[in-house]
Amino acid sequence: MPQSTMGYMPLASYPEVVGDDAIGAAVAFAALLTARLEVTTFSVDIPRVSSGFGDYLVNVAGMVRAAEEKSRAECARLQGLVQKAAAAQQTVNVATRHVPLGAMTEAAVAEARHYDLTLLPWSAETGASQDLTQALVFGSGRPSVLVPPSPLPERLDHIAIAWDASRVAARALGDALPLLSAGGRISVLTVEDEKPLSGPDIAATLAAALQRRGLDATPVKVGLGSGRIAEALQQAALSHGAGLLAMGGYGHSRIRDFILGGATKGVLARLQLPVLLSH
Repeated sequence: MPQSTMGYMPLASYPEVVGDDAIGAAVAFAALLTARLEVTTFSVDIPRVSSGFGDYLVNVAGMVRAAEEKSRAECARLQGLVQKAAAAQQTVNVATRHVPLGAMTEAAVAEARHYDLTLLPWSAETGASQDLTQALVFGSGRPSVLVPPSPLPERLDHIAIAWDASRVAARALGDALPLLSAGGRISVLTVEDEKPLSGPDIAATLAAALQRRGLDATPVKVGLGSGRIAEALQQAALSHGAGLLAMGGYGHSRIRDFILGGATKGVLARLQLPVLLSH
């Protein structure tokens, strides 16, 4: 009996909440994959800390209680939003989990390891989204798909892979291929004027290997010029009709300083299509 893809979506309720349109797009992308979707909304419990004499001047306990109530109300709203966004034939389960303040990221990473991939509604303006993405990409051991509030194709019959023949790029390829619709196409993107590559025509080499497996794969040379690699990769993926860009997320210290990597940071700053990140 064939197994369906199991997707996971963690949603914060405090202190920041990602946009409703991005959440709707992520739920729709799960439907595109015919994936069962497990959603956890995280409600925060804030420790009670007495400030002594200051408690007489500021109602700290009341402020804490109000923040927790707001978090719980937001969880309820998010549950309704997800259920409303789900297609009629889509399997979506939503649960709320109570965690101490500051513990959501660790809890989400642990939960993500139980599923095939994590779907992350994306907003570049939400700092918590960026922190959660970094933790999931580097810590969960599973691929993460960042989904912006942009139009989606009717089926995922074309994916693009950002290819530099590295280990993380190979991991991204392996994670992305099972998501491709039967008979779909693969564009192998190589930016040749950005950094030294491991050999000549590495895109053609991968495309030929995929073709031997019966897949429709085409090498695509991406010109960088004076632009940014992130823009070049996304524009190439979009111009060739891909519905998903897959790329590796690097983890060494220089790249971590730039959130997820030179190319990856640029992708995150202005996400134009769903991007799968693997590490």
